[in-house]
Amino acid sequence: MDEFRKIAGQLIMVRLFGTELDEDTAAFLAENKVRGACLFRQNMTDAAQLTRLTGALRAVMGPGALIALDQEGGAVVRSTWVPAPPSAMALGAANDPTLAREVGAAVARAVRSLGFNWNFAPVLDLNNNPDNPVIAERSFGADPDIATRIALAWMEGSEAEGVACCVKHFPGHGDTHVDSHRTLPTVDKPLEELERFEFAPFRMAAQGSNAAPAMMTAHIIYPALDAENPATMSRAILTGILRESWNYQGVIITDGMDMHAIAHRYGAGPAAVRALVAGADMVMAIGSRETQVETIDAIAAAIASGELPMAEVEARLARLAKLADAHPAGGALRPAAAIVEGSPAVMTGDAPGADEAPIYTTDSEDRELMSRAWRRALSARGPVTRPVAGSRVRLVARQDVVSDGVSEAGVPASNIAASLAQLYEVELVTFADPDTFDWSALPQDGRFTILASTSRRRYGAHARDTWRPDLHLALWNPYQALDFAAPALMTYGFAAPALAAVNAWLAGEIEAEGRCPVPGF
Repeated sequence: MDEFRKIAGQLIMVRLFGTELDEDTAAFLAENKVRGACLFRQNMTDAAQLTRLTGALRAVMGPGALIALDQEGGAVVRSTWVPAPPSAMALGAANDPTLAREVGAAVARAVRSLGFNWNFAPVLDLNNNPDNPVIAERSFGADPDIATRIALAWMEGSEAEGVACCVKHFPGHGDTHVDSHRTLPTVDKPLEELERFEFAPFRMAAQGSNAAPAMMTAHIIYPALDAENPATMSRAILTGILRESWNYQGVIITDGMDMHAIAHRYGAGPAAVRALVAGADMVMAIGSRETQVETIDAIAAAIASGELPMAEVEARLARLAKLADAHPAGGALRPAAAIVEGSPAVMTGDAPGADEAPIYTTDSEDRELMSRAWRRALSARGPVTRPVAGSRVRLVARQDVVSDGVSEAGVPASNIAASLAQLYEVELVTFADPDTFDWSALPQDGRFTILASTSRRRYGAHARDTWRPDLHLALWNPYQALDFAAPALMTYGFAAPALAAVNAWLAGEIEAEGRCPVPGF
C-alpha cells in the first residue's frame, strides 16, 4: 500500500498551516510524494518570508513541484504587497485585450518572483446574476465573446511570463445565488442554454493551440448534464464533455474539497476518489492534515483495487508532469526579489532553492501599469456630479469588512476618509449593519453625501427604501450601484490604486470611460 500512497500523493494538492515549512510537514510531503501546494494569505507575511517558504517547498517536492495561489486581481489576491491588479470585471469594463495581456503578464512576473508557477486564474464564469454572492466582479462580464477575449488575453500574458493559468470554475459558477463554499448550488438550465452561455468561454479555452493549461471544476449540480453529481464528481461532465466532446488535453483540478458543497455531503476520501474517477487529474485536498491523510489513503486504496485503473492514473501523472515541465517552479534565473511597497525590488538569496527563482526588476513599471488599468476601468452610472474641491463632504461607509475566506478584507472606512480628505473637508459616518442602521437619521445640512460601498454583499430593502446619497462609490461589487436611485461611480475593487483613480476623477483629471460589462447598466 505504501507504493500506492506515493502515487496518490502526486494526485493531490495540499494547503499549509503556517508561514514556514516545519519538519513534520516536510516529512509528510516527502514521504507521500506530494507535488502540489496551494498557499493562502495566512501563509504570507512579506516577500522574504514567502520566497523562503516556496524555496523550501521546491527543495522537498522536487523539480516537478506545483506551487499555486489565487492571484486573480481585485479583492481575490493573496500576495498583497506586489502591484495591485484590477479585478476581472474592471478589465472587462476597459474592454482592451492588450491591456488585459499586459496585466496578466505583470501578475505573473510578481508571483513567479515569489516562487509560484501556477495561478488559479482567470475566472471564466459569466456573471449575469446580480445576486451572485461569490463571483460578481471576479467575472470579466456577461457577454461570452467579450469576456472570453479579455480573459484569454490575460492568460496569454501570464503564459508569456512562465506562470501556468487555471481557468475556473467549469462549467460555470456565474448564474448562482448561493456560494459553494457554504452549500451546494444548482444551475437548472436546459442544455441548449448552457451550450450558448455558460459553456462558451470554457469551450474556447479548452481548444486550439492556445488552450488553457489547466481548468478548475465547479462544485455545482447541473441537472441537464448530471442530476446526481456536482460537476467535480461527474464523469458525464469532466470526461464526457471536457475530455471526449471538447478533446481538452490540459490538467483538470478540483476546487477546494474542503468547501461545504463537498465536505459536508460526501466525505473527503470518497469525494476525492469520485472526482478522480470522474476525470479530474488532481484533487485540491486543502482541509486539515487529517483530511489530507484520509484523501491519500482513499486514493491509494482505489488504485490498489483497480477502481482507479493504473492506465488512467499514469495519464493523469503525465498531464501533471507536462504542466510542471512547461512552467518550472522558480524558473532558472537569479535570486528571488523581496518586493517592497512603493520601491524597486531588493535582492534576497537566503531561501532554500532561491537560486532557482527569478529577480523581479519591473516593480515600479508594473505599479504604473496597474494604476493605468484601474483608471481605465472607472465606470459611471447616471448623471454623476463631482463636489467642488474643498467643499464639505459627508462620507458614509461600513466601518470594517472582514475577509470571507475567498476575498481579502475590504478597505476600512477610515482609509477612504483619509483618501477623500486630500480633496475635501470630510465628516465620516460609519455603520456596522446596513439592515439595522438608521439611514433617516443622517442630517440634511447641505453637505454633499457620498456612500462608499466596500463589501460584496448587496443592500437590503431597509437601506434602499430609506435613503439615497448624492454620489455612490461602488468600490467592490458593481451590482450595488443598482441598490440606490443615485448616480454611481464603479471601480470594481478597493485597492489603493482604485482609490487613487477615484480621487483623480473627483479632481477632474480623468473621466469615467469604462463600461460595466453586465446587464442593467
